[in-house]
Amino acid sequence: MTDYVPSMLVQLAVASGMVFVTVLLHGTGIAALARKLQFDLTGEEHHHHFTLGIAIKVLSVVFGLFALHGVEIWLYAGLYLSLDAVANLETAVYFSTITYAAIGYDDSAMATQWRLVSAIEGVNGLLLLGWSTAFFVTVVARLRR
Repeated sequence: MTDYVPSMLVQLAVASGMVFVTVLLHGTGIAALARKLQFDLTGEEHHHHFTLGIAIKVLSVVFGLFALHGVEIWLYAGLYLSLDAVANLETAVYFSTITYAAIGYDDSAMATQWRLVSAIEGVNGLLLLGWSTAFFVTVVARLRR
């Protein structure tokens, strides 16, 4: 880890850039997922019974959202590596995952001078996870009609 100490404004700019990228990616990913799986979110589909088709759509949404969050976590991990804020790839992915999910177990792996970026990752992750939850609940509700 380097001795460079970025200003708070630099940290906020880096974090804001990541928020922009991940929100854009997330919105695009959710829209693509809905389009690819041909979900009719207008409420016109009616399924009164559980079917294999519904199960496949639900599982597809779950795995699609999981992959989307995985990409976003890895983007933050890559950022931490490029900033030399963590020691190695495994630490970067682990730290990013617990931060993104707002578990926040320990921040000792993160260079102190970049910790504001990781704090904002936690808020960003909570919002993106909430957005995914809302999408998932909407899809399941519409499939059950």
